[in-house]
Amino acid sequence: MASTEEPRVRLPQLKLDELLEELQARIDAARGTRDRVHSLLTAVLAVGRELDLEQALRTILEAAAVLVDAEYAALGVIGPDGRTLSAFHTVGVTENEIAGIGPYPEGHGILGELIRHPEPLRLAKISEHPASYGFPPNHPPMNSFLGVPIRLRDQVFGNLYLTEKRGGAEFDEEDESVLSTLAVAAGVAIDNARLYADSRLRERWLRANAEITHSLMSGSTRAEALGLIAERAREIAGAALAAVAMPMEDTRSLTVEIAVGVDAEAHRGLVLPMRESLMGLAYTAAAPVTSDDVLRDPRISPEPPRFNGLGPAVAVPIGTAEGGTRGVVLLAREAGRPVFSEKEPDMLQGFAAQAAIAMELAERRQDAAQIAVLQERDRIARDLHDLAIQRLFATGMTLQSAGRFIEHPEASERVLRAVDDLDETIKIIRSAIFGLRAREGVAGSGLRARVVRVAGEAAPVLGFTPSVRMEGLVDTDVPRDIADHVVAVLSEALTNIARHAHADRAQVVLTADGHEVSLTVSDSGVGIPAGGRRSGLRNMAERAEQLGGYLDVSNAADGGALLAWRVPLPEM
Repeated sequence: MASTEEPRVRLPQLKLDELLEELQARIDAARGTRDRVHSLLTAVLAVGRELDLEQALRTILEAAAVLVDAEYAALGVIGPDGRTLSAFHTVGVTENEIAGIGPYPEGHGILGELIRHPEPLRLAKISEHPASYGFPPNHPPMNSFLGVPIRLRDQVFGNLYLTEKRGGAEFDEEDESVLSTLAVAAGVAIDNARLYADSRLRERWLRANAEITHSLMSGSTRAEALGLIAERAREIAGAALAAVAMPMEDTRSLTVEIAVGVDAEAHRGLVLPMRESLMGLAYTAAAPVTSDDVLRDPRISPEPPRFNGLGPAVAVPIGTAEGGTRGVVLLAREAGRPVFSEKEPDMLQGFAAQAAIAMELAERRQDAAQIAVLQERDRIARDLHDLAIQRLFATGMTLQSAGRFIEHPEASERVLRAVDDLDETIKIIRSAIFGLRAREGVAGSGLRARVVRVAGEAAPVLGFTPSVRMEGLVDTDVPRDIADHVVAVLSEALTNIARHAHADRAQVVLTADGHEVSLTVSDSGVGIPAGGRRSGLRNMAERAEQLGGYLDVSNAADGGALLAWRVPLPEM
């Protein structure tokens, strides 16, 4: 009897053990789901707290790797073209491994598949997908893959890429669901971080505008205001170089008045054409003009070399729709830095427009002050003419009449001398009146404009436009007679280059430091021959000697001729 009842006892016991095991498994699954949901909520909260974009991206990556138990995680930011990656952030790969792999991916292969089709993608083995592009040398092995897009409203910001699920397992539907949920939270966090960054950036632009307005209203000169505009724009935009160019009167050229940052000396004083320069294009279009690589942009003349080591650039007009364009500000970042986004030129243009308004207000105030001075001078001249001269003239007539009644010869002579002195005094006062009523000369007659015109007129004969750079108070410090000599020497020098040099480029540098004016003309031609006629050089040397200066002509080390004409300026 005992042997027949034993199977009946064991069978319910086995079923009970199976039920207990199944119950334990479900409890463990529920606990695991609870823990995973808790981890997801913790990750969402951590991501949502970040307002710094870079730190937010890092937090998203780290949370994604933990949630789906992946060994490697990456976040690719889609560039402005919508086809390639502009930034790539990783977790799980060391700095040494990154250096060994080489440049970050641009969006080919599986990464590009997710860009072209922004939908979740789950693979057991990456290499088996038709779009697999392969891995570069030194890349760690990767098999399992899970990718989901990150959306900002209706735009795809980038993609999350997770590879190598720990333990050799594959990513499942639950992993995909968790990661997709995190991607939604990541989109909100990234959008908030961007909005916060934009608000902080606008705040910095507003503070810079307030500083410039205060500087101008406090009596700063235009040069000081332009320098402040360049400095603040460079700092806020994270640029390596900032330059400000203003139009030259009576010419179709811009002159770079201010340059700060990397290789600023190569830009300061340059005269730029309206074409073949980023600043000229922005000035002509009265709108921002950007370049992804200013050093290789076909729209920009490579001569003279001035953008070494620089890459992304933007030129923005200084002005308003009502007041017209007053100048251009150029910003350039180092090569390899991010290109200027769509929002940055707009913010910079708003800053430049406010700066232009401040400049116009300051100029109106200066004009009002100048008008007040001129009106006062006119009043003084009128008073001198109507009161002083008339009284002196009447006194002279009285003395002249009284002289007829003076019998003593010496006394009569003294009275006549006094009358002559009064006539001479009247002439002096009339000369002073003429000086008080004199106005400025003809617009465009300054040395700067004349030099640019000479260079432009020589371009058809040369076959190219010579580059021109001017530094110092050229129009203020150089008197008219010396300016005439400068223009004549420049014209002669460019004519000699056209006739004899066989050059394909030339550079003109004019500087005035208050003590000396210097004109340097160099070319890339054959140099100064040993023999031949030198009448042109002799004329230039004689002009310099007449003014107490000298002419130096030599062959440059890298070929071509170098002409340096220097004369002292009169003491002011």
